[in-house]
Amino acid sequence: MAIEKVREYFSQFGIENKIWELDVSSATVELAANAIGCDPARIAKSISFLVDGKPILIVTAGDAKIDNSKFKQKFNTKAKMIPPDDVESYIGHAVGGVCPFGINKGVEVYLDISLKRFETVFPACGSSNSVIELTIEELERYSGSSCWVDVCKNWQ
Repeated sequence: MAIEKVREYFSQFGIENKIWELDVSSATVELAANAIGCDPARIAKSISFLVDGKPILIVTAGDAKIDNSKFKQKFNTKAKMIPPDDVESYIGHAVGGVCPFGINKGVEVYLDISLKRFETVFPACGSSNSVIELTIEELERYSGSSCWVDVCKNWQ
């Protein structure tokens, strides 16, 4: 189970017990925000794309949308999301629980600047009913992100 992969991944940092397993679904931004009682913008959603045939994850604020022109400027290609049925094989987590923790080797992780306005955010933890609260610095450290990017719109 993917949540166990994330729990094992977090054990190297001693934070595996910070994962919240919820009694309800947190598979979408809205469901997650309702389940934990926070502003939907503070849900750190992980969106999977293929760039030159390789999977990447972009973690954005819950209220942000990918801006196609910014994406193309950054990655020199059109934004092409991984089809939902293929996400688990490329990333290591199924849709609804995708997160930047305990992912397949070779998946590049990028954090969008839309997250920087928050002290803490809530990414998923590999399942459709799990989250963890992390500071932005913790998210940066634990996600192993390559860099911060500016590829979103509608959040300012």
